[in-house]
Amino acid sequence: MTDSMRRRGLTAASALLGGVLVLTACSGGDADASGGKDTSQAKVDEAAAKKSSEAQITITPKDGSNNASINNSAAVTVRKGTLTAVTMTSQDGKTVDGRLSADKTSWKPSVQLERSTTYRLAAEAKDSDGRIAHENASFTTVSPANSFIGTFTPDNGATVGVGMPVSINFDKAITNKAAVQKGITVSSSSGQEVACHWFNANRMDCRPEEYWKEGSTVTLKLALDGVQGASGVYGVQQKTVTFHIGRNQVSYVDAQTKQMKITQDGKVVKTIPISAGSPENKTYEGQMVVSEKFKETRMNGATVGFTDDDGKGEYDIKDVPHAMRLTNSGTFIHGNYWGAPSVFGNVNTSHGCVGLQDKKGANDPSTPAAWFYSHTLIGDVVVVQHTGDKTVSPDNGLNGWNMDWAQWKAGSAV
Repeated sequence: MTDSMRRRGLTAASALLGGVLVLTACSGGDADASGGKDTSQAKVDEAAAKKSSEAQITITPKDGSNNASINNSAAVTVRKGTLTAVTMTSQDGKTVDGRLSADKTSWKPSVQLERSTTYRLAAEAKDSDGRIAHENASFTTVSPANSFIGTFTPDNGATVGVGMPVSINFDKAITNKAAVQKGITVSSSSGQEVACHWFNANRMDCRPEEYWKEGSTVTLKLALDGVQGASGVYGVQQKTVTFHIGRNQVSYVDAQTKQMKITQDGKVVKTIPISAGSPENKTYEGQMVVSEKFKETRMNGATVGFTDDDGKGEYDIKDVPHAMRLTNSGTFIHGNYWGAPSVFGNVNTSHGCVGLQDKKGANDPSTPAAWFYSHTLIGDVVVVQHTGDKTVSPDNGLNGWNMDWAQWKAGSAV
């Protein structure tokens, strides 16, 4: 073998050996010379873990959420640690007040959030060794276009008559009526069964079979937060309302005798002469609930379809005294100072309202109208009889009592 041939052989052997060493280094660089494992990376990981806090912070809703609730969305909780700082700000930089739990493991806003607003949450916590953890998130609350609210009557804390239903008007059409109705409960301290009836997609009223028991307390609970009322539309209300039922007063207007008998607990306490609707403009018959009271108000015939040839109202009285609304369409029981005293109890002359003798200015407490006004609560019942007209529609005002119990319950969605 020549020297040149020997050198070529050694070179090839060296290259092959080098390749083996390279492959060994790429696939097993953690191995030491004795075959054991090099733990340098594990030691780095272990050291990092020792420096990291065990506290685990959770923020709801998740970062980037849309259509979040304005009541229950925002919350911060921590496991294996305690919260040391939570800051919540709205998109305009205003700080949102909140409450930290006694054990410092949870935090919630102490105020209701605004709709269609982006909020940012920054939370800090420490574990038992004092190591700090941080978490941040932002979310946007539901917009007015994607939410609905219900305007309800009567008001919280009110004292009302025995005929006062719970009436809720929604600002969006409700297609998922069952879900919404399940989120609303109405109960009475009297134990009376209460049923709800949908008049349309925007209105639901609730009442017992008979008038409320006098002296009872009625509770309305709205648990609508997050309830889907229609496609892409969610509830935002979460509250409890209570109102009280006063004495049992029901008044009976007889258009034939032209007298009104006021009863309390079934006993007549006063009789007042009245003037109901004329033969051309009969007053609705039926059970009507007083929904509003005005010491004085304007009544213009044009607003309810009574116009002259020039389009102006057949009447326009700017100071009608002691007016109490019975229907949405314009039926009132009210004082009348422009009619002769001889009219009341003798002639039906109105455009459909029930008139009581009164004085201009509504300041004379001795008039029949003033007495009735002062002894009437919102929610009292006025039963109008013998007018010759049709029975008032149950949804014209708060007049669902003109529907029998079976019909009423048939309008429930649950």
